[in-house]
Amino acid sequence: MKFVSVLELLVVLVCCTDVVLSDSKCLDKYGKCQYTSSGCSGSYQSNLCNGPANRKCCVPAFNDGRCISRRGTCQRTSLGCGGGSYVSGLCGGPADRRCCVSGTGTSTGGSVPSSGSGSCSGVTIVSRAQWGARNPKSIKGMPTPVSLVFIHHTAGNPCSDFASCKKVMQGVQYYHMYDPERNYVDIGYNFLVGGDGKIYEGRGWDREGGHTGKLYNNRAVAISFLGNFTNQSPTSSALRAAQNLIACGVRQGKVSSNYKLYGHRQARAASTTCPGNTLYSIIQGWNRYTSGTAP
Repeated sequence: MKFVSVLELLVVLVCCTDVVLSDSKCLDKYGKCQYTSSGCSGSYQSNLCNGPANRKCCVPAFNDGRCISRRGTCQRTSLGCGGGSYVSGLCGGPADRRCCVSGTGTSTGGSVPSSGSGSCSGVTIVSRAQWGARNPKSIKGMPTPVSLVFIHHTAGNPCSDFASCKKVMQGVQYYHMYDPERNYVDIGYNFLVGGDGKIYEGRGWDREGGHTGKLYNNRAVAISFLGNFTNQSPTSSALRAAQNLIACGVRQGKVSSNYKLYGHRQARAASTTCPGNTLYSIIQGWNRYTSGTAP
């Protein structure tokens, strides 16, 4: 018989405890930590599991559209709802996965409410209702935090104040939704940045976008600057707002702390100069910009 020393037993217990604690973030999302060579019926999320880089959290694909449309977030009830309240019957998955809705989160008709963009220090976010967004044709949730952030430009008209930015936003949404070559369900980007230094809510943090292609839309956030920045730079206030928005996303747990930042032109199979040569040169100096092709 082999006797195990107290020291050996403690090492085993500590190691096992570290694995459980490191995997708890995945478990909170009802996921399973596994190697990516295994099949996943939902989607893999990074930075939620202990171990090597190819051990990721397989998160099931839940139908959370009804919760998202009420400005809520589907989560385990043990996590607390931060001053809001839980509503049953709006989230897919187990019974203890419910919709956390803030006190002002109930939809009462008209424009679809904010998709959970929250408040960000140093950032003014103009909600969909404020800029006069159309109702989307459909809504599909997106797991967060995301590990990729893409910078775009709309390559169209710029704007310099709320009135002009509101008009441009409505034009971009109409073009995305009703142009025969696009026919998106909504404005494509998660957020847009006006020349006035304000952030205009597109699909928000928690909704799958239509911006960088099928390889990325369900696992990345896209921030697009209103205007064409091939030969000119966005305003300094717009550049600050975009960077502050990303930092806010990290603080809110919507963007991974070790996210990678890319320009649209760096997406696989992309044939575009987006976000314009001047803006692309600028973002190469931003925090967590990554060279090469986006994974």
